[in-house]
Amino acid sequence: MIRHIQSLLSGPCLFLLVVTTAGCNVDGRAVSAKFSQDDPRLASRRASGRGVDMSIVEGQEVDLVEAVAQHRGAYHEALMRLKRFYESRGYMTKVKWAETELRDLGLVKQFRYMMDAEVAAESLRPTETIAEADQLLEQGLDLMRRGGHGVPGLFRRDRMVEAAETFRTLIEQYPTSDKIDDAAFYCGEIHKEYLPGEETIAVKWYERCWTWNPETPHPARFQAAVVHDYRLHDRDKALELYRAAVQRESQHAGNTRFASSRISELTGEGRVLAAPPGQ
Repeated sequence: MIRHIQSLLSGPCLFLLVVTTAGCNVDGRAVSAKFSQDDPRLASRRASGRGVDMSIVEGQEVDLVEAVAQHRGAYHEALMRLKRFYESRGYMTKVKWAETELRDLGLVKQFRYMMDAEVAAESLRPTETIAEADQLLEQGLDLMRRGGHGVPGLFRRDRMVEAAETFRTLIEQYPTSDKIDDAAFYCGEIHKEYLPGEETIAVKWYERCWTWNPETPHPARFQAAVVHDYRLHDRDKALELYRAAVQRESQHAGNTRFASSRISELTGEGRVLAAPPGQ
């Protein structure tokens, strides 16, 4: 049996899995790659409307990231085959072991490592109402509520990850929906508040929110400013976004009052403020 699993992970079965999953959904998340500036594949990505959002990376990184994604898929598939093997022979204790390993595997945060795979292209625009997208938005919001949104000390990480994936599904399946900016905002909220160390991803989602819909009702500019200010310590970018929030998000009175005071502080004209509202 061990030799069978080893052959699965290293032999033709893995090759077939690699062929069918490269660049696809091998672990619940789409895999995407970025290429060097002179690589002709980069031009085709731009022509297809898929954004290139981070600095150009070397080809070796692309290969390594794709290898990680492929082996994730192979590992999951091997566990599934092992579970079915034990089920067919009635080895229920080992079935439970395999189920536990599969469950724990699903809890591991799996990064895509390429920012344009983590965050959808900035060229999208919300142009129509789509009932299915509306339903996904409500589903994601319900998952956030059940995950303890607004109660950071009591939240459930698995529910928040599931909510983020639901919002991503909305964006990926219905890129012209008038709810994509809402989904982007809530992705930003989840990465900011509930997934430590993912502030860079959070601000990218906030940026997508106002890029896709400059008149979005969400305080995306303000939230991005807070992350740049207090977590990434990029005060120049924070100042730029606080000013944008004052100009474009005046309906959020508490935020704009804080932003105005923080602008004065950062430019040496105001008193020190402890933290923005709700932080």
